[in-house]
This record gives sequence, C-alpha cells and structure tokens, in this order.
Amino acid sequence: MKVLVAAIQLTSTDDWKSNLDRSEALITEAASRGARIVGLPENFAFLRSEGEAIPCAQNLDGEFLSRMKVQAALHKIYLLAGSIPEIIDEENKIFNTSVLFNPSGDAIAVYRKIHLFDVNMEGRAKFQESKLVKSGNAVVSADTEFGKVGITICYDLRFPELYRRLTHAGARIIFVPSAFTEFTGKDHWKVLLQSRAIENQVFIIAPAQFGSHSPKRRSYGKSMIIDPWGTVLATAPDTETVIYAELDFAMQDRIRKELPVLDHIRLS
Repeated sequence: MKVLVAAIQLTSTDDWKSNLDRSEALITEAASRGARIVGLPENFAFLRSEGEAIPCAQNLDGEFLSRMKVQAALHKIYLLAGSIPEIIDEENKIFNTSVLFNPSGDAIAVYRKIHLFDVNMEGRAKFQESKLVKSGNAVVSADTEFGKVGITICYDLRFPELYRRLTHAGARIIFVPSAFTEFTGKDHWKVLLQSRAIENQVFIIAPAQFGSHSPKRRSYGKSMIIDPWGTVLATAPDTETVIYAELDFAMQDRIRKELPVLDHIRLS
C-alpha cells in the first residue's frame, strides 16, 4: 500500500484570520494534488513572540479547529491541525494542542504537547514556553486506513523515548509539527528527524513554520518528509509552500523484516 502525503509550511503571525485563510488555501492545493494525509505546522493559526500573551486561545470547538474540521470533510483527507492554543478552564495557562481529523471531519486524536521549550542559550536564544503553556501527560496515536499515526510537537523531537512509546503502540507514521528556532534548526532539525525515523523505522511528517513571525521571533523552516531508512523524501524551500511524498508501506515492512531492530530491543 502507498499513500501521497503533504506537509504545509507557513509563516504564521498574530493575524489569525489571515493565517487560517492561507492554511485553507494550501490544504486545498494539497488535496487537489491527491494528498490523502495533510499536516499543518505548530501554531498554524496564531504565532507571535515567545512569552507574549495569547488573546485568541480557544476551546476545541472554536473557530480554529472548526474550520479545519470542515477542510478535512470537504476534501476527504486526514488533516493534522498542527497545534493551537487551547484554553484550560479556570487556569491562566493554555495547552499547546494538536488535533487529527479523519476524512469525515471527526477528531480522532487530541495531543497536548508534553515537553515544553524552556531554554536559555546566552546571547543566542531564550524561551520559556512553560510561562504560558501547561504540559500534557498523554502519549497519543490514532488508527487510520493507512495504519496507526502518532503525534508529537516540536521540542518533543529531542526526547526519543516518546517516539519509542509511539512505535511500541504500533505507529507507522509520526507527525512532528514544529516552529523550530533558526539557531537550533540549522544544526539539529534534520539530524533529529532522521534519527527518530531510523531508530523507530517510521515515516516522519514534519510540517514547520518558516521565517519572521514578529520582530523578535523567527523559525527555521525546512519542512521535511522522511522514510523509515532515514531518506529525506521532500524538503521545503524557504517560503510558504506544500511538499509532497509517497509513503510506501511495503518498503517499511521490508526494512522492519530485514533489519529487525524493533524486535531486538532489550532495555525498554
């Protein structure tokens, strides 16, 4: 079995209406090309400087996800809404939440980012995601007609145990919607994505943010789709765009049979 998938690269800002319009246009483009699985990046609907207030946080039935639900059903695709700021009742924080819709527009998986980006690299980058965001605590995957799909978000990429747990749960594809910083992205983005693909023998779909979101925040971009051998099937140029690749599950089965590392795990 094979399936055409697409990863959308955006330069989202604090103009959420424009972000949603552009997201819908690129989803339509991907579906028109025959993509059956489409992914949006982290913070696709709203992105501004790290640590600033988020005035448009919503519940899961808000406009951000309602419009994505319509897109999934309209185009009859699996659609990953990379992440939105989800309101937490009676708290001053939000969840960074990713939702996977099926071709009927049903939400079949809701993942709240577990690992929060709190780093201080003097003179280079400082982020404290936990100032506004509450960590999730559940490993999330969903069954699709193309096999089980796992969901992670951005900084999760640095924690291989999460990917191993998703693989043990049966994941054949793992999403990594992201807004990687320029400073870390240039050295770590590709090698980390390839490592997670190789060590788990999974397909990685990594839709990313690119460019300047505000005067104080930029993202690395280079959205990628990677196969279980670690081969980069597609990489985005430095612009808003859609990238495509065909996932070959027979090839994945062959890799897992000929190099059965998942059967050789002794420490888990």
